[in-house]
Amino acid sequence: MQPRPLTTQTRQDALRTLAESSAGGAVIDVLVIGGGVTGAGTALDAVTRGLSTVVVEAQDWASGTSSRSTKLVHGGLRYLQMLDFKLVHEALTERGLLLSKIAPHLVKPMAFLIPLEHRIWQRAYYGAGVSLYDLLANLMPGRRTLPIHQHTTRKGLQQQFPDLKHDTAIGAVKYWDATVDDARLVSTLIRTAVTYGAHAATRTQVVKLTKDDTGSVNGAILRDLETGEELTARARHVINATGVWTEDTAELADTSGGLHVLASKGIHLIIPRERIQGTSGLFLQTEKSVLFFIPWSRYWILGTTDTPWTLDPQHPVPTSQDIDYVLEHANEVLTTKLTREDVIGSYAGLRPLLQPGTKEGTDSAKVSREHTVASPVPGLTIVAGGKLTTYRVMAKDAVDFALGGEAEQTPSITHEIPLVGAEGEKAVRRQAAHWRTEFGWSEQMVDHLLHRYGSLLTELIDLIRADPSLGRPLEAAPAYLRAEISYAASHEGALHLADIMYLRTRLNYETGDRGLAALDEIAALAADVLGWDQERTEREVASYRAQAQSEDLAAKQPDDESAEEVRDRAPDLTPMVPIGTPDK
Repeated sequence: MQPRPLTTQTRQDALRTLAESSAGGAVIDVLVIGGGVTGAGTALDAVTRGLSTVVVEAQDWASGTSSRSTKLVHGGLRYLQMLDFKLVHEALTERGLLLSKIAPHLVKPMAFLIPLEHRIWQRAYYGAGVSLYDLLANLMPGRRTLPIHQHTTRKGLQQQFPDLKHDTAIGAVKYWDATVDDARLVSTLIRTAVTYGAHAATRTQVVKLTKDDTGSVNGAILRDLETGEELTARARHVINATGVWTEDTAELADTSGGLHVLASKGIHLIIPRERIQGTSGLFLQTEKSVLFFIPWSRYWILGTTDTPWTLDPQHPVPTSQDIDYVLEHANEVLTTKLTREDVIGSYAGLRPLLQPGTKEGTDSAKVSREHTVASPVPGLTIVAGGKLTTYRVMAKDAVDFALGGEAEQTPSITHEIPLVGAEGEKAVRRQAAHWRTEFGWSEQMVDHLLHRYGSLLTELIDLIRADPSLGRPLEAAPAYLRAEISYAASHEGALHLADIMYLRTRLNYETGDRGLAALDEIAALAADVLGWDQERTEREVASYRAQAQSEDLAAKQPDDESAEEVRDRAPDLTPMVPIGTPDK
């Protein structure tokens, strides 16, 4: 099936479908609220069952938790300590599906070292744990997707991670998990759902859930945040997949039932690759959380923290205290000394922590250890909790629950469906050697493109052949091609400059200046595709500059309250209404 692009037109088509559903048109089978990984997966699950499906997101795809994770696809090694074998097996099965069939272009194997300090009990303890981890992973049908674990001597540990302190370490256990660009996984899920017939619209906020005469939810009132206009949609099933906004969204149905979800903040630091000598990742446990060292492209990702969050969920940022915490714990195990000057960038995300039980008035619920699906009122299904790796299971459970007995006639088939970019990826990888010669790209650039686009790279090649200037790297951000910026606007649904800087690329946190040096060139490329005039382009640039400046100032604040106050002085991450339209 030919992949469909996400464009301004497909967004307008989605809005029209929503409006027509309450104006004599066909009622939508499933309306999904939330454009994170769970909502995107739910839209794909629903549409591939043959259901008419629309997914809406108030900000941009993956703009919340799903773009601010540790970038891991993993089984949850720590859950083995809780003896939750079923949960770990489920996550490892999903990891295997993503690596082998669903998204092999996006999800890549990564080795991790667990340093050992006590020769007998630690080696036995961790060795038994990762042995069970491997066993649970390999219970899934088909070939093994990752190597089994290995025991490494002190000398082997020194060779693989020279900058790790070895004075007390007697070796390590080496095991495998996988990494993923989380934001790209979400946008690829959305594109796949749209390719199969779903409709998708960002900057579309649900302001009210409507009910019929019996009290069942039968649709929603939505606001187009690009124009300020409101519309009403009718749907047979509404699924709330809004993560840390779960309770806020449920309250739009005037119900006190539902799920209890608390937010916990985790932050990550970006450190230049050359500052830490090592070829594998590291897995360490601190007194408060797990600390990962993840080699990623030109840098390391270090994190995470785990602290309560009670403020506005839209703008979490790392504070000075957060940054110092990660640096302090990193320096405890490194021979090199990391300082604030080594931090290229940082980001913060909120985990939606599902609390036990459901609110009063919730009639039924399907519960796993990590996620719950519930219905506080007929017609409305809520899914919350879980993690990135098991998004597909959460989506399946949500649609099954919404459909009830109907689900038996149209069971989920997403375990069989590769995401766009996966089909033909091996063939495109072979062709890439010719493109490298044709366009003068480095081997690193080709790997970067294949990892981001898979077989969709052919679409970028078409853009470059139509305009050879797009084949050049950005002057001030040479890790990205100019074509990638144009493609973000023409094929990946970017509506604003901030969408490109935060989510279509990672320039907001992977360059020391948050991508500001490349901003004018990026804005010109986006303007050419999206038809911005000079005034609109200047407003987009000014808006992003203000956001970047406020984040830099927030990172110097000692606590969340003062950081949020600084961050809120900047324009909202949901960019301004276009010129000539009323403010929302």
